[in-house]
Amino acid sequence: MLTQALVLSALLFALGTFGVLVRRNAIIMFLCIELQLNAVNLALVVFSRVAGIDGQVFVFFVMTVAAAEAAVGLAIIISIFRHYETVNVNSFNLLKW
Repeated sequence: MLTQALVLSALLFALGTFGVLVRRNAIIMFLCIELQLNAVNLALVVFSRVAGIDGQVFVFFVMTVAAAEAAVGLAIIISIFRHYETVNVNSFNLLKW
């Protein structure tokens, strides 16, 4: 049970990392970051279930951060889309001088 859940968590995290590195659509990248956070949550729940520690408390903190990140991230993506009319990250350069 432990190894299967941790392998699933690692695969989900790797898939999220691959999506962030390969895709250029801001919304897809955003969803891949959410996938990584869910993979970490899965690993924390598995460790807390096996070791008997309070890892589930950390899951609530991660979920709170993910909800705040979703609200702020989507607001930023919508603002960028309204200004540039695209969500392709190669099409805009906000941090360059």
